[in-house]
Parts: sequence; structure tokens; C-alpha cells
Amino acid sequence: MSKLLRKPNLKETSPGVTIVHEVTSENSSLEYVGFKVIDLNPGSTYTEKLAKAECCIVALTGKINVSDYEQAFKNIGTRESVFEKKPTDSVYVSNDRSFEVKAVSQARVALCYSPSFKQLPTKLIKADDNGIENRGKYSNKRLVHNILPDSDPSANSLLVVEVFTESGNWSSYPPHKHDQDNLPSESFLEESYYHEMNPQQGFVFQRVYTDDRSLDETMAVENGDVVLVPAGYHPVGVPDGYESYYLNVMAGPTRIWKFHNEPAHEWILNRK
Repeated sequence: MSKLLRKPNLKETSPGVTIVHEVTSENSSLEYVGFKVIDLNPGSTYTEKLAKAECCIVALTGKINVSDYEQAFKNIGTRESVFEKKPTDSVYVSNDRSFEVKAVSQARVALCYSPSFKQLPTKLIKADDNGIENRGKYSNKRLVHNILPDSDPSANSLLVVEVFTESGNWSSYPPHKHDQDNLPSESFLEESYYHEMNPQQGFVFQRVYTDDRSLDETMAVENGDVVLVPAGYHPVGVPDGYESYYLNVMAGPTRIWKFHNEPAHEWILNRK
């Protein structure tokens, strides 16, 4: 049984509220990254009190209202499927606050966590605020929505990004890692991947491995799965005929993304 691959494990915690995934420091090898996916029926409400953790609430699909009991953000969320490939709305909530998410329509919501000790303002991250990038060439093309990048000082630890990878392409490639606290050349960031496929019966391959191969696992990842990356390189390969979506959460001791490409494969970046 893989310790890195998490299948959906549905738990209805209250009427209309289903926990699809719950990754914590208690049930995983991750210290800095926590992650939940919740499904909400129309009109249902999920509430949570944060301790020494911050949270980025991402409206994956559907419409939601979000409140920290001081501010309220109504009718946020922009899409019925992630594969509409348009940015969505998110809300950042800092440590020692509480929040409420209420479904306006059927909704799937991602809750992205990391440790936090300095309280910051609650912030609506509008779809229009997402930085959009097209990365790669040849069979290494992907579309990136930067929800909470390291250039945005709104969070203490969290980094959050969405990535769409075309059919027959590779992503998080060439293989790169960020598991050494060795700035300015490399930062230590744990990571989680929440995956969806189009069509839904598809799969992708993801390998997580370290230089010494003490960690080396290749997984067939299906729609709705989560992959944990405590360390190592973590490329994703997408079979022909299918599109890949994943939501990345990263966090570590320093909020900066500095990665190291595997030297054996870095040459592909220099192709004409």
C-alpha cells in the first residue's frame, strides 16, 4: 500500500457535507502541508476554527459563500468543471480565526493549510487576481493559474497553484525538487497534488523519487486522487487522449519557491 497515494475516502460529517480527503500531520508524513477536499450540497454549511494554521479556501467547482465572521464574500466560484480552464475565486484566512463555507450550488472546495503564527488579514483572491502562465514547449506544455504565489505577501507559509497539462504531455518536468533548505539555490517545500482527469476515467503517472532512491515510487493516479510529496522529484505524465488538472499546495520553513532540476534531465530545457 502506497504511503504517498491517497484515494478518496468519503465521510459525511453533517447533512450535505462530505469530506473527500483529509491530509494532516497526524495521518501523513507531511509537517508543513495540510489538505482537505469537501463536497457541499446546495444550502449546506461547513465551519472550522483554525488554531496555529492558515487556510486558503479554493472554490474548485460551484458557487459558495465564505465568511470569517467579520467579512463575508458572496457567490464566489467561477466554474462547473475545472476543465473550463478559467481561474476561480479563493479566500485566505489566517491563524486563530474561524470560517464558514456555505454552498450556493453543488460545490467542491479545497482547503489548503500550513502552520502560521502571525495573524494576517482575511483576503478574497479573485479569479482576475490569478497570474496566468503558459509553461513549456514540445510535449512539456501546461497552463498555470497562480492563486497564492511567493510574490504575493498575503500568506505566511502557503503557496497554492493550479496546473492544466495537455493530452500526451508531461508536467512538473523536467523532474525538479525542493527538499533542501539551501537558499538561495533551493528551498525546502513539502507539496500535495490533488488530481482530476478529463474524461474522468483517465489516469496519469506520477513518480516521486530522491537522488539516492531511498524514496522511489511510481503511481497510477486516478480522478480525485491526492499524491503527497514529502521530498524528491515528482514529474507527472499524461497519456494521449486525456487532460490533467492538479491543485498544488506547498509550504515549508521559508515561503519561497526555489527548485533544483535533476541534472540528468535538465538538458531538455535547452533544446532549440
